[in-house]
Amino acid sequence: MASAASPSSLSLIPTTSSSTSRTRSVPTALPTRFLRSPLRRLGFAGAAADPLLSAHVASKLRSLKSSGKPVRGVASMAKKSVGDLTEADLKGKKVFVRADLNVPLDDAQKITDDTRIRAAVPTIKYLISKGAKVILSSHLGRPKGVTPKFSLAPLVPRLTELLGIEVVKADDCIGPDVEKLVASLPEGGVLLLENVRFYKEEEKNEPEFAKKLASLADIYVNDAFGTAHRAHASTEGVTKFLKPSVAGFLLQKELDYLVGAVSSPKRPFAAIVGGSKVSSKIGVIESLLEKCDILLLGGGMIFTFYKAQGLSVGSSLVEEDKLELATTLLKKAKAKGVSLLLPTDVIVADKFAPDANSKVVPASAIPDGWMGLDIGPDSVKTFNEALETTKTVIWNGPMGVFEFEKFAAGTESVAKKLAELSGKGVTTIIGGGDSVAAVEKVGVADVMSHISTGGGASLELLEGKELPGVIALDEVLVAV
Repeated sequence: MASAASPSSLSLIPTTSSSTSRTRSVPTALPTRFLRSPLRRLGFAGAAADPLLSAHVASKLRSLKSSGKPVRGVASMAKKSVGDLTEADLKGKKVFVRADLNVPLDDAQKITDDTRIRAAVPTIKYLISKGAKVILSSHLGRPKGVTPKFSLAPLVPRLTELLGIEVVKADDCIGPDVEKLVASLPEGGVLLLENVRFYKEEEKNEPEFAKKLASLADIYVNDAFGTAHRAHASTEGVTKFLKPSVAGFLLQKELDYLVGAVSSPKRPFAAIVGGSKVSSKIGVIESLLEKCDILLLGGGMIFTFYKAQGLSVGSSLVEEDKLELATTLLKKAKAKGVSLLLPTDVIVADKFAPDANSKVVPASAIPDGWMGLDIGPDSVKTFNEALETTKTVIWNGPMGVFEFEKFAAGTESVAKKLAELSGKGVTTIIGGGDSVAAVEKVGVADVMSHISTGGGASLELLEGKELPGVIALDEVLVAV
């Protein structure tokens, strides 16, 4: 998150607040006759979704349908799911599965975090249980051509262990040798293709390359939410040549939560947005202001809001060209009745370093030469009290420079509070990026309702943007 050149300094202060619980209509666009069947068509397939969330969103959709109001948002993301494919559809069929296996490796090429591999397992296991021949595709890193250190070979042992079958590895992702391996693949077998980004045609989404990938299979499943915001050959291009093209369980679950829960949440609905810069979260903040009841802001972006209100920010990072925008966002929150809370105190440091001298000061009294690196104890208390009232919470972005232990308390307190709320039945959604690292660091990741596997994809979906890798999949429309 942070660097010496670009400090992720944190800061804080109070601002406008208003009513906490309102009912807002879902944005409109699609006529009601195109409403999908509420549960399955949203992608709520069996264990892939939280049953309470499923029932809640389905209920909302039914009420909207009966009201005669047009619906967008949730309904427009209804895609055909791998769970809709039966054994009759899959047995003996070659299924191209685009997963996101872009896991971190150490210098010895050992996996340091297998979260994304584990997240891909349910879809793969479902397919092999139905007798499909799985052709697994992914990228790793940002290679420039064939780059051995970005080979997918180190992933084979862990995939084999998790799936309980021997995973075969190809040395390429297209070509005669790959075709031979596909031809010899038994029912219920898995073939892992080599890094698809070894070809520049992948990111350019060149049709001929997409056609070569598609020629290996009969059916396409996209389970790579982390790359769904990119129109690449393996995420968007192949859908032009393979039918059906459906969502995997992981992609499906991401849509269920990031679209379903946010568009039609149990209220009060709170959003926590952090990070170093306002500019990187403008779209998310503006989108959430249309939907949430409570908005808590933290991270280095807060200094821009402080300066916009005439406060001294010391040597903290400020985006001078976003001061007017910060003022506009504060006014918009007030106009919409959103309770927007900025931290009231901050932990400041005399330098950007883990061993910096530090002290707690009011947000309105940051000394010259000092920078805010975390929210203070009063802010933690205020934020926790606000969150205590909620039924749905989404979190994207840390409260401070949590990479430095001395300045991690604010971020860790949010993680612990959300874990506590999860135990009380509150829907808690961790919207990708550093927030995921934070809940994992604190050891509470497994109690959250949902943890998004996509950084950029999560942000774009929360901003209301269409994801090419999702739009390209088969729609499920039910006339009503």
